[in-house]
Amino acid sequence: MLGEKRFAVLIDADNVSAKYIKYILDEISNYGVATYKRIYGDWTKPSAGSWKDVLLENSVTPVQQYGYTVGKNATDSAMIIDAMDILYSGNVEGFCIVSSDSDFTKLASRLRESGMMIVGMGERKTPKPFIAACNQFKYLDVLAETEKKSMELEENNIKNNLIPDKNGKIEPKKEKDIEIENSNKVVKNAGVSETTIDGGKNMTDISVIKSAILKMMNEVDEEDQKMNMGELGSRLVKRYPDFDVRNYGDTKLSKFLKKFDFLEINTNGKGGSSMWVSLKPNVEQKPDVKAQETSIAPVKRKRIYKKRG
Repeated sequence: MLGEKRFAVLIDADNVSAKYIKYILDEISNYGVATYKRIYGDWTKPSAGSWKDVLLENSVTPVQQYGYTVGKNATDSAMIIDAMDILYSGNVEGFCIVSSDSDFTKLASRLRESGMMIVGMGERKTPKPFIAACNQFKYLDVLAETEKKSMELEENNIKNNLIPDKNGKIEPKKEKDIEIENSNKVVKNAGVSETTIDGGKNMTDISVIKSAILKMMNEVDEEDQKMNMGELGSRLVKRYPDFDVRNYGDTKLSKFLKKFDFLEINTNGKGGSSMWVSLKPNVEQKPDVKAQETSIAPVKRKRIYKKRG
């Protein structure tokens, strides 16, 4: 655990469903240790009942916050006050703010200004300002869909691993065939639905990611325009906090990048441990023809006529 970042996980029960608790805690474990695990809401309301069972199982501390007046969200204020208290305690290096509410945009910005790493989590309906205020943002509904479809594919693999050949003899499928079938099913069904691949209302569209990759590859100083795959993925996350290959129906960055026909992926090092991305030789940025014509076109001089006396 030495060297791992400590996170405070703060959950807005009014804007997040209890079914996402597993994905929240599993995802934050990829970044560090959840030192604080708190959830805020009015537990006297019947709508909060679904959380009661999962809180004990996952050791999440419920914080009671009554709604003092109608139309005002006291839960947000309680979360913000606690977040600032935790910040000044100096016990964490990052925060995980779980909500689909834009009211936490200013909080995320303030915590980042203090050097904290902010991981936001919410559904695809989360407003863009809150997403942009985080270092990284994860769509909980996408994570849930991806895991569900992955489990279905694993079950199908077990059922369909043995198939009869042309002569009626049963032989196991080749790994390559299974992988192709799985990828086709993932694109068709998984997280993976058309809404996921095309992006939600506020999700960064895949066409935007494509343009960013092409621009970054053209900015590389090397002659072969080669970039380490890990560095490319890191740059995309810095530009687009909600970038995650699972949003576009893939489980690995390498598989996601293979979708773009202008990229080549090569391996270096022992056992192909290091992966590098480069532009294909025939891929060039097309110059702006209209801009060229404008710059080359000769300047017309006005004729000056002198009046006769």
